Amino acid sequence: MKPRRRILAATTALLAAVPLAIAAMSANASIPPPAAGWTQVWGDDFNGPNGSLPSSSNWIFDLGHSYPGGPANWGTGEIQNYTNSTSNIKLDGSGNLRITALKDGAGNWTSSRIETQRANFKPAAGGKLAIEGRIQMPNVTGEAALGYWPAFWALGSPFRGNYWNWPGIGEFDVMENVNGINSVWGVLHCDVAPGGACNEFSGIGNSRVCPGASCQSAFHTYRFEWDDAEKSFKWFVDGQHYHTVTQAQLGAGVWDRMTSHAGYFILLNLAMGGAFPNALNNGQPTPVAATQSGHSMVVDYVAVYTAGGGPTTPPTTTTTSNPGGGGSAYSELQAENASERSGGSVAPADGGSGVHQIANGGYLKFSGVNFGSGPARQFYARVASGAGGGVSGLVEVRLGSRTAAPVGSFAVGNTGGWDAWRTIPANISNISGVHDVYVTFTSGQPAPYVSVNWVKFGT
Repeated sequence: MKPRRRILAATTALLAAVPLAIAAMSANASIPPPAAGWTQVWGDDFNGPNGSLPSSSNWIFDLGHSYPGGPANWGTGEIQNYTNSTSNIKLDGSGNLRITALKDGAGNWTSSRIETQRANFKPAAGGKLAIEGRIQMPNVTGEAALGYWPAFWALGSPFRGNYWNWPGIGEFDVMENVNGINSVWGVLHCDVAPGGACNEFSGIGNSRVCPGASCQSAFHTYRFEWDDAEKSFKWFVDGQHYHTVTQAQLGAGVWDRMTSHAGYFILLNLAMGGAFPNALNNGQPTPVAATQSGHSMVVDYVAVYTAGGGPTTPPTTTTTSNPGGGGSAYSELQAENASERSGGSVAPADGGSGVHQIANGGYLKFSGVNFGSGPARQFYARVASGAGGGVSGLVEVRLGSRTAAPVGSFAVGNTGGWDAWRTIPANISNISGVHDVYVTFTSGQPAPYVSVNWVKFGT
């Protein structure tokens, strides 16, 4: 489910492999233990009361028809409006997350899309990462299924707040399906569009029928593995390997651009209509009059595992008090402790304190921030926004002076409310040594558009 695909190459529509008999199963009570040699580093089993929303500590809601300032219709031509209504998304009380597509009396479709708070999933140097989910696709087929587009996928962290750097930041489609076809697609998107090493806007993909029971009638386990040692990506369904892409296919430069940043965030969504389902409906628009409302993508669990290698991230020691704003660049620099501040007000935030509702022209200064030998290549900020429609702005990093050229920035708009916190990364120039760090705020509108809990840097 990307910020882009307009067509799908015929090669990604290949069906392969002989199905094996496997019984349909209901939800597990918990995430199954990892295979030998693997360690679970994150997961959600979606256990909770019927009618409740998924955990806000794990997930962010994507709302409407686009990211703030991003491509319309999520860049794919899909037509639904994403909501956080429990009519469209909820826990079912039986260990599942249900995302349901609904059509109202006026013919308008709604559904839901969520993405992980964490955006740093990647293997350690020389190690492996696995992203896995156990999912039942919407149980509808034939003409009644035209336009249904469930997906389980991941995007490179620099996409957050930018929304125009796809596909170079990388995209892993762990599971995609359209139009109720009994097949799973696994796709990689990378490099440039159109064309490039990943043949955009199609990507490098393969597909196969679900083993045993159909994708629509039963749960199946979809898994993506990234092996940093052998420089490969692999896709599996129910443990059966069906697709591989290697660095050798893409070139070292393309590989490095999508693997050297902070990592990836994971998404779950159920779209209606758009480029992919239209392409597999002989190019005709979907959904159609016969498309049935009310079917759900059902998710038992999502988990992330690692194996081998060394540490993947810089130290994450939290600095709960950093008077004067200085300290290590790799610890959390609390916004309320900045040595200078213009704009916003200090108030409780995300379990601590932060600077709330900053507008154009505001800034935070952190004196004498030590980057060591670095070099730091990533900037992170914990932010929230309840800004009104059309109100957004930039969070920028400058060194030495608040009028110096920015060394990195990201855009932010409404995140779902002034208490809807998310951590957003940005690429920065290689930084080492000791610097006064200015975080500045620039917007074309006068209204406040962002609150900040903390900032930090990473290598």
